Amino acid sequence: MSSIAFVGAGPGDAELITVKGARLLGEADVVVFAGSLVDRELVRIHAPNAVVYDSAGMTLAETTQVLAEAAVAGQRAVRLHTGDPAIYGAIQEQMAELDRLGIGYSVVPGVTSAFAAAAALRQELTLPEVSQTVIITRLAGRTPVPERERLAEIARIGATMVIYLSVSMIERVVAELLQGAYTPATPVAVVARASWPDEQTVEGTLADIAARVREAGIGKQALILVGDVLKARREGLKAVSKLYDREFSHEFRSGIVA
Repeated sequence: MSSIAFVGAGPGDAELITVKGARLLGEADVVVFAGSLVDRELVRIHAPNAVVYDSAGMTLAETTQVLAEAAVAGQRAVRLHTGDPAIYGAIQEQMAELDRLGIGYSVVPGVTSAFAAAAALRQELTLPEVSQTVIITRLAGRTPVPERERLAEIARIGATMVIYLSVSMIERVVAELLQGAYTPATPVAVVARASWPDEQTVEGTLADIAARVREAGIGKQALILVGDVLKARREGLKAVSKLYDREFSHEFRSGIVA
């Protein structure tokens, strides 16, 4: 078994780390955690005896050195990332360095903030006859996006969209979304610090969400959710799934014909 594990800490709430992630933290001799995003309390609770490094001020070479030295010394190490490490986690470059050094590792998924935000809104992101597709994306900023993935391009699909790392550019987000299939009346929700004690939610439409976000003072650590699925709680469901339809038969149940 690998002595190094990349672990998703979840979106913020210390209880939303997975059982496996918490166990690995408890067994770790060394923890490198993303201190700018992960609550130190999570490390204190689950890894009270570990040597802890805050990666907020570290470079790739420095974090790699800490993990490599732990592995060579026969210690167990956890690289703790916010949310799920596969989503904007910058883990591929870290794993590439360990591959180069011939050091093994494992990856433990976590709850990404998109799902914590949906939970905060009490909202399903995929609804029959409304949207069966969820797009996770971001607006180009200091980190560029491929031209084919410009927000205005993928907005043409009109699916449910969860936009990370872009709330500080909310006006640009709105402008690009309106170049696609969305309209000024399309519902939008912004969830800041999803699952944290100071979680904040702002809802509106593309016509007014930018002003509402500015008024609320939200400038970072927030997700933008957009799409017609957000109308469901206000306007009621227009269609329901077949899964629990009394007339629908499947492998585990015979439908009842009215």
